[in-house]
Amino acid sequence: MSTSTNRPADALRADDRTDAPKKSGGGAVGALSNWVDERTGAGRAVKFLMKKVFPDHWSFMLGEIAMYSMIVVLITGTFLTFWFVPSMGHTVYDGSYVPMQGVPMSEAFKSTIDISMDVRGGLLIRQMHHWGALIFIVAIMLHMFRVFFTGAFRKPREINWIIGLLLFMLAMIEGFAGYSLPDDLLSGTGLRAAQGFILTIPVIGTYISYGLFGGGFPGEAIIPRLFTVHVLLLPAILVGLFTAHILLVMVHKHTQYPGPGRTEKNVVGFPLMPVYTAKAGGFFFIVFGIIALISGLVSMNPIWLYGPYEPTQVTAGSQPDWYMAFADGALRLLPGFLEFTLLGHTFSFNIFIGSILLIPLMWTAMGIYPFLERWVTGDTEEHHLLDRPRNAPTRTAIGMAFITFYFVLMFAAGNDLMAIKLHLSINDITNFFRIMVFVGPVIAFWVTKRICLSLQRRDRDLVLHGRESGRIVRTAEGRFFEAHEPIDEFKRWPLVSFTNHRPIEIGPATDENGVRRKAARKDKLRAKLSNFYFSDRIEPVTPAELAAEHHEAHGIEAELEQAAIAGAKEPTFGHFRGAGAAQEVGANNAFNNRETSDTH
Repeated sequence: MSTSTNRPADALRADDRTDAPKKSGGGAVGALSNWVDERTGAGRAVKFLMKKVFPDHWSFMLGEIAMYSMIVVLITGTFLTFWFVPSMGHTVYDGSYVPMQGVPMSEAFKSTIDISMDVRGGLLIRQMHHWGALIFIVAIMLHMFRVFFTGAFRKPREINWIIGLLLFMLAMIEGFAGYSLPDDLLSGTGLRAAQGFILTIPVIGTYISYGLFGGGFPGEAIIPRLFTVHVLLLPAILVGLFTAHILLVMVHKHTQYPGPGRTEKNVVGFPLMPVYTAKAGGFFFIVFGIIALISGLVSMNPIWLYGPYEPTQVTAGSQPDWYMAFADGALRLLPGFLEFTLLGHTFSFNIFIGSILLIPLMWTAMGIYPFLERWVTGDTEEHHLLDRPRNAPTRTAIGMAFITFYFVLMFAAGNDLMAIKLHLSINDITNFFRIMVFVGPVIAFWVTKRICLSLQRRDRDLVLHGRESGRIVRTAEGRFFEAHEPIDEFKRWPLVSFTNHRPIEIGPATDENGVRRKAARKDKLRAKLSNFYFSDRIEPVTPAELAAEHHEAHGIEAELEQAAIAGAKEPTFGHFRGAGAAQEVGANNAFNNRETSDTH
């Protein structure tokens, strides 16, 4: 028995703290956040962004690569501006690179040599800048391929599609401007070609060239002006467009591929904080590291081997960067008879079409495509679920035809090198590319559409008949068949959850009084385009078809079991499906289902 006068309950409060409680609110960071929120109202926006959900798929990383490479280009470009001198002023090289000592050159070229040879880490940063720009452009291109083939440009994302196209075009112009700044023999040759392209603009080309170059070529104004465009003007526009692009992604929410639980009204994925931010941050350092690794191992644009630009010299085998090669290829394929004289003016359309007109035409066609498809389909609904490319065979075929056209022109830019290396006639190579620029896209369109339709038939057959199990079953009469097993709901979902448009049918061109309707011709054109898009299609499996197929499978399974017991002869079956059942091949087989119109 204890002699203490304290009650046992008093001991429970022996460790109570009696000091004043600390202020809550997250410390200094929380206080600063509260201060900013009270004056800007940013807390609600930050909370919205932190809870923003992003789906997870490897193809979405293409846009992230473009963003991260642009950041690398901005960082390395800022470093280079500390030492680059944007001047055409004449000087004599006296730096550490012995082969160039005593050679007269411009200050722009000398400063670039100094960055490469004398600035610590300068060559690595310069090559990272160049490689980052190349990866930035190719990532934008691949990202836009993904957007096009999956239908991510549809309502409400048409504006973002236009912004992406502008980013792509301005990135190419920005790359050309930066490529021309060192004033070496290769970039000077490119500038001389660009000046010739400008001169081919009818009537006003001479005035534009004179104003841009500050007089005759090469002048002393073009490098400072290109520097201003490359460092100030275009980067500001690119950053602004990119910011608008990201904000619209936030407003519209991210697209996602179809799957169980995914609808047009939700997004299945990870929130921005902390999961997606951690993954995106790690991926940025991966992209940064790969660009640095490539830049440290692979030489890019060694201008000290070319020497300073001299108007009387041209580098042998000079080629533009890959993203401008398609325009160079178009120049080499256009026939010479497109140049003619009219009213005292020379019109060089054999140059103007490929160098000046081609890029606006291509980008305009890509810009109006979302609106054209919307008009043809009559689809005014919002789309947040992506299409599988095979489920939009005509769109996918059009995209592949365009890509084929682009790459034919790009490879045509190397017709001279092909002739030298392969010991072939340059005329034969040029004529081959002239034919392929028209025939190649047609072949690509037909082959791609056939492949997409075949893949759709395979998906339909897989849903109805199941997958091949590898299990062989012998019937009573000695026949051998392979049993098929039904696929689970998660694999079946993306195979059946897509919209299959039908060709539009138009009414009579005149009303009951014989008066031509106002939109008769427009509707007729729309009907033709709709038939072109959707005449060849494979219908997705409906729940009724799937239920009927399963019911038939169970009946055939029971019939086979009874026949095997009785030793009777079974009817001729094509292959097993379901849970060990057989299927008779008939008109309803997926491979025979080739509906081409609404009347079938």
